[in-house]
Amino acid sequence: MEGRLEAWPAGRAARKAGLFGARSVRHGGKAFLALAAAAALAGCSIGIPDPAASPITSSAPALATPTITPGHDAAAVAAQDMPFAAGGTLAEGSPVQLSDGLREAPGWKPVTENVAGASEYVKDDGCLASAKVRTNQSALAVAGDDKASTEALFQYLDASILPAYLQPGTLRWGGEPGAPAPAVEVLVFTGGDQAGARATAVYARLFSTSGSSIYLSVSCPDAATLAAARADAEAWTAVIPPSA
Repeated sequence: MEGRLEAWPAGRAARKAGLFGARSVRHGGKAFLALAAAAALAGCSIGIPDPAASPITSSAPALATPTITPGHDAAAVAAQDMPFAAGGTLAEGSPVQLSDGLREAPGWKPVTENVAGASEYVKDDGCLASAKVRTNQSALAVAGDDKASTEALFQYLDASILPAYLQPGTLRWGGEPGAPAPAVEVLVFTGGDQAGARATAVYARLFSTSGSSIYLSVSCPDAATLAAARADAEAWTAVIPPSA
């Protein structure tokens, strides 16, 4: 299982056109304010009106009232929890991101940072963490259902991961490490029960409306070190809401 997960988006993903490509941000639709312009004719000459001409009628000017579409109010979305049911409040095509806070966590250091949307970190006790962001995920998404979309993402990564194997979890939804922040709901897969296998935990969510996904895996020599590494990952890594 771990080999196929860590190989993402190589192999099968590379054959899926546009699913797990290099980190590119597809900008979604934005709300624009309509601006009204008034034109006036000015002059100082005196003219004689033509009796045959139609009388000029004036209409009262109307103000264009701007509207705010749910999902485009980025500040409001970022200030609230992001459960699976709230995925539709994100703007279409506006991707989420993952913070690099784990590089500042005690005992951790970066190995690679933001290479094709992926970063890797190592801890002094032998734990490894990998954080990835992917855009253009609409082909995997189940419209309007982020939970089902995330289950589909896990099955795409490894067909042996059934929905029943996934557990609910949360990561921070923005904010700064050590400070209160809203939570974003994710699904978590844990493995490594076999003798000699590394203990692992994989966090993921596919945002069906946004069309982007986040993936955070933690792998450790044993269950005890994994528990500490997961606490670090959950405390220091944030899913960053779209800014617009």
